[in-house]
Amino acid sequence: MSSSTAPRSRRDFLQAAGAAVAAGLMPTGQALGSTMITPVMTPKALKPPRLKQGDTVGLVNPAGITYARADLDVVAETLAALGLAWKFGDHVSDRYGYLAGADADRAADINGMFADPGVNAVMAIRGGWGCNRILHLLDYDTIVRHPKILVGYSDITSLLLACNAKTGLVTFHGPVGVSTWNNFSVGHFRRVLMDAGTESFRNPRELGDNLTQTKDRIHTITPGKARGILLGGNLSVLAAMIGSPYLPAWERVILFLEDDGESIYRVDRMLTHLRLAGILDRLAGFVFGKCTDCGAGGGYGSLTLEDVFRDLIAPLGIPAFSGAMIGHIENKFTVPLGIEAEIDATEGSMRMLESAVL
Repeated sequence: MSSSTAPRSRRDFLQAAGAAVAAGLMPTGQALGSTMITPVMTPKALKPPRLKQGDTVGLVNPAGITYARADLDVVAETLAALGLAWKFGDHVSDRYGYLAGADADRAADINGMFADPGVNAVMAIRGGWGCNRILHLLDYDTIVRHPKILVGYSDITSLLLACNAKTGLVTFHGPVGVSTWNNFSVGHFRRVLMDAGTESFRNPRELGDNLTQTKDRIHTITPGKARGILLGGNLSVLAAMIGSPYLPAWERVILFLEDDGESIYRVDRMLTHLRLAGILDRLAGFVFGKCTDCGAGGGYGSLTLEDVFRDLIAPLGIPAFSGAMIGHIENKFTVPLGIEAEIDATEGSMRMLESAVL
């Protein structure tokens, strides 16, 4: 190795280690040669004001494109039915390939909503893909100065986690504008974001025309109760953020996950990635919501989701369950990121230990 190669390799190594530290992947005091590394800690929880009747929701398209104007009309009518006003971002109808406009413009809409004193909350119109592309363009200083509700799911996971990691803002994994706003989803949305309640999240237990429950059952991976900070979102998006400085610390976290359209071997691969990155070993508890349209994909002899959980989650020895109403489904919980909560993996429930809004 030449003298010019060695420093470059060491520099690359230290830069990679720095990214891992910023992402909360390296424990306090872990040595790098003779260097002691102290990880960046997630800021203290910053709770946004609750939503009130007549408040204005800023609507943004930070990821995928909205093709039909009718979708925007439906979102506006939905908010009106909730007793809320709305304001569309300047670029919600833009298109750049499969994205809802250029990266800078999508980020500008988010920054503008947080800076606008007339906007009380920020909601994504839809998910898709693209939020990871704009994390470095967000104005986190403005978000700290003007904390507001930020809500969405799927690809919006990027924004929820990054804003929490960089500012401490309590964010919300919940409906996007084009979601199905039925009684179940609206009830959780209202109680968490408008009533400032300490919500308990339990799957519906409706038998229908059956002798026992067949839909929305929970599966206990490891029984028991755990307390910790709720964090999580879409598994694919979270896995793609590992190694970046936009993830919070993972100590004493209850991690909740969901996904859509992924083969079982892909879920296996992504959870294994979380384990190899040191995330799973730090958790206090684990909840997997719904994996919608997640087929075997591996052909004959494929593992099942239960197999994957048994191999990767059960050995952690922490309370864990799957099947919660979190994900690409009509009946959705609105789950805060960044507050204290308790799970009971035996009965398959989650309980907020504090309100998520002021």
